[in-house]
Amino acid sequence: MHSLFDPAVAQEVRSRIVAVRADSPRLWGKMNLAQALAHCSGALEIAVGDASPPRMMIGRLLGWLIKPLALGNDKPMAKNSPTVPSLVIANERDVDAERQRLLALFDRFVGAGPAGCTKNPHAFFGRLTPVEWGTLSYKHLDHHLRQFSA
Repeated sequence: MHSLFDPAVAQEVRSRIVAVRADSPRLWGKMNLAQALAHCSGALEIAVGDASPPRMMIGRLLGWLIKPLALGNDKPMAKNSPTVPSLVIANERDVDAERQRLLALFDRFVGAGPAGCTKNPHAFFGRLTPVEWGTLSYKHLDHHLRQFSA
């Protein structure tokens, strides 16, 4: 499975982050590119332990059931997938500033490797292993990069 802890995969994703264009049309969803980049930064802040949103009730009920379906294969995340409420970005952002912030968090996550993953539970899925964090982080970034044809 794809993981940000695979150096080749990480380099490919990093290149896509660098290459995504501010004028790329949004293929689905509500966020513009700057908001999507900020959203992805927020997700990586959770993965490295800088943020820890509370567990969602729906996740407590269904997260254990959906986790193997979402993380047990290389199938891309579905368009318009639900998100953690604290990661919804509604205000305007600067694309270049958000790209730099995302790249710094990306490099930190990848550079720290599995040992750098949070021990806090994911808001929907609950406890994740470092392998699962690597897979989820890849799938999430891939999802939003595909959203803007990158």
